[in-house]
Amino acid sequence: MYQFSGKLKTFSLVLIILGAIGIALGFYSGSKITINDAKHAIESSHGAHGDTSHAETAHDDSVPKQGHSASEIAKHEEHVLHQMKNRPWSAFYVALFFSLGLTLLVLVFYAIQRVAQVGWSVVLLRVMEAITANLLPVSILMAIVLILSVMHYNHLFPWMKEGTFDPTSENYDAIVAGKSWWINSTGFIVRSIIYLVVWNLYRFFIRKSSIKEDTANDGLKTYKKNYNASVIFLFLFMITETLMSWDWIMGFDPHWFSTLFAWYVLATLLVSALTVIAFFTIYLRSKGALPEINDSHIHDLAKFMFGFSVFWTYLWFAQFMLIWYADIPEETTYFVARFTEYKLPFLAMVVMNFVFPVLLLLNSDFKSRPWFVFIGGVVILAGHYIDVFVMVMPGTVGGQWFFGIPEIGAVLFFIGLIIYTTLNAFSKANPIPVANPFLKESEHFHYYNIEHTGEGSNDHH
Repeated sequence: MYQFSGKLKTFSLVLIILGAIGIALGFYSGSKITINDAKHAIESSHGAHGDTSHAETAHDDSVPKQGHSASEIAKHEEHVLHQMKNRPWSAFYVALFFSLGLTLLVLVFYAIQRVAQVGWSVVLLRVMEAITANLLPVSILMAIVLILSVMHYNHLFPWMKEGTFDPTSENYDAIVAGKSWWINSTGFIVRSIIYLVVWNLYRFFIRKSSIKEDTANDGLKTYKKNYNASVIFLFLFMITETLMSWDWIMGFDPHWFSTLFAWYVLATLLVSALTVIAFFTIYLRSKGALPEINDSHIHDLAKFMFGFSVFWTYLWFAQFMLIWYADIPEETTYFVARFTEYKLPFLAMVVMNFVFPVLLLLNSDFKSRPWFVFIGGVVILAGHYIDVFVMVMPGTVGGQWFFGIPEIGAVLFFIGLIIYTTLNAFSKANPIPVANPFLKESEHFHYYNIEHTGEGSNDHH
């Protein structure tokens, strides 16, 4: 059994505490922002862009135009004030969604292994199960943030603004009101709770049943029950992930939509999940907790990281190219906002999520070297965090974004949380599912490498 060392436990708790302090400082600073700060921000923006930035104009109709009235100016100042106050909420939300999403996709990848009945990954199953222990705490935090949003404790979702659905209000939005059959507070929060409950119920069941599988004297009955549960979960996941992407991310830009968006979000989170699996696998093997893991297992994880990095790039380009080439204003406004105010992170994430992984992991031998996988993984995780950042921030803070204490604090908090929950869970169960019928195949797994005369280049058997 793996022992969660006191030093590492302390390290993870220190990250959580430091992160919580950074988050608290962000909210404290946000509470001190006044309308005068918003006016200064607008003046600075005008000084940098002449009158009004293209991103603001494209992304928000409340931006005053030439010859605007005093009421329009006041409305714009209030809007910018809300954006500035949104920053600590948005910083926390980006890290929260990223942590929840990659944990969920670890669970999904785990379920796929069970449904596909593959052999190579059996010795990794308990690593995946341990990572998914992070799902419950981040789900609770997500539920709290969403409930507070519906209760108007923040201004994250623009469609939740007072008067959006009231034709007599100056805040009335005919486009959003036309989608009120879906975009409404009651439906939003009910659906969100359903997503979280479904995911956590499967995680609770499969973890308990997987451990039971080790000592069950019922032949393959428990194994088949876990298989059936995983099939049902994957079916429900494809529905809930699609709707979740619309509610929790596309909801920040309620005028815009993309038929590829749910797949795009899925690709971002899946690559991140595979990277986290590789990280914990490499660490636990280095500590002697997983002696059955060989370089070939690392190699296959790196292949998945490489392959889905290419898949993410395909979806990113397909979504961007088709919308940009069609040049329909209602669609292109999404990318105009990101290509102006967010040009650096928008372009950087393409390099970090595609160019760097391809150059580093294209070589077959490099995929078997933990240090190369680790370096590539750090860049991949940072790149996909930026990807989520660029999905969320334009719709919540507009041009008032920055990477500082709130963002760093939120990242540290969730890194500490996933380290603590994962290693604590891993120490509570047998690191190997000893009764799995494909265990021997996994223990003796090694990949075929034509560069090494038909033998696995890391054959340990």
